[in-house]
Amino acid sequence: MTIDRRTFLTATGALAAGSALGLSMRSAAAQETLTGVTYLPPSYADLAYGSQGFVDFVNENHADVVAIDFYDSGRLLSADEQLPALRSGNIDFMFHTTSYITRSLPILGITGLPGVVGPLFENPDRMKRGTPLFQLVEEELKKNGLTVLSLGGGLLEPEYIWSTDASPVRSLEDINGKRIRVVSFEATKAVEDFGGGAVRIPSSELYLALQRGTIDAAVANISTINGRSIQEQAKHVYRLPVTAFSIGIFVQTDRWEALDEPVRNAFIAGAEWFDENSARAANVDYFEKQYWPAFVEQGIEVIDPTEEELARFAEVSANVRTSWINEVGAEVGERAIALAMGQDA
Repeated sequence: MTIDRRTFLTATGALAAGSALGLSMRSAAAQETLTGVTYLPPSYADLAYGSQGFVDFVNENHADVVAIDFYDSGRLLSADEQLPALRSGNIDFMFHTTSYITRSLPILGITGLPGVVGPLFENPDRMKRGTPLFQLVEEELKKNGLTVLSLGGGLLEPEYIWSTDASPVRSLEDINGKRIRVVSFEATKAVEDFGGGAVRIPSSELYLALQRGTIDAAVANISTINGRSIQEQAKHVYRLPVTAFSIGIFVQTDRWEALDEPVRNAFIAGAEWFDENSARAANVDYFEKQYWPAFVEQGIEVIDPTEEELARFAEVSANVRTSWINEVGAEVGERAIALAMGQDA
């Protein structure tokens, strides 16, 4: 069944009321069709590769047990609406960028901590399904009634600082006094620690903000730069791993456990495909092989931080990690960071 956003939102209140009365929202036959969402559009081919690939894998290889009704581009739910809809049972699963929901699910902050994301990105096996770090995140999310099937098999390439000719950022010292666009809490704190002014601007407004001089620079993933043509305004990139994110597949635990075993097995098989291909395809097939060579050819200046700068950044941003540890609890936070850094925990 295909439904549109207006119909869905109109029905949401009635569905939630029915759920509160203990009524089943789906017939036995309809349980074989599961609804999934993402706010990412297909035009972000790098990030959408994994989610669409998961849907295609399950639909093509397990059509005898389950069919996925999939809505991308926020056609059914906006980014802010996805998590509440999942929790209320109005959708069956969602793909979401971790940086967007760390305030609601703090354990996912491990994917964006300054001083941690660099090593974690360089060692994607530490985040794969079944690893100690993945299992720790899985356990913490279950305390919130959610089950994560995959975190994409690793981080997406970290978010760096992209700046204009008028206000280039080529070092940690250059951050001081600059107005820098950020999205996540982790990036906000990191920028402010070095004297920058953090400004929250959606990617849809980033091009004009740089063009008009509203901001001097932006902390962003290369997918955003390419997808929004930001390279036309930002001519310098300081590849300091300020923060990062991954894309996860999330389901409500009660809903997951109520599914028939063949359906769960079909989703697990899809999650394993997603784990092997989502982050890898974005980082290698798109970013490394396509975007970076094109940007260098266009004349963008690429500045890599020195080992001393990386060490100083990690030291100064320790308060961000401390704040996160306090939020998730010392035992969980310290263990997660140790696992992300490749240490025994």
